[in-house]
Amino acid sequence: MSNEKLYTGRSDDLKRRLNEHNNGRVKSTKNYRPLKLIYYEAFLEKEDSVRRELYLKTSTGKRMLKLLLKKSNN
Repeated sequence: MSNEKLYTGRSDDLKRRLNEHNNGRVKSTKNYRPLKLIYYEAFLEKEDSVRRELYLKTSTGKRMLKLLLKKSNN
């Protein structure tokens, strides 16, 4: 996000969802456009992706992601 915060979410269609964010159709990110995709993970099962998203939204998950993406988040 342009304010240097990370947005975490899940989708079954990554390209469509990124376009929705960047076209202002997502209320939570509308004021932070343009968004840039810097990292993604793929899962075969929805249940696994939901579990991973929930973890990444915890304080431990956010800290791990920021360490992993230290250079990308600058």
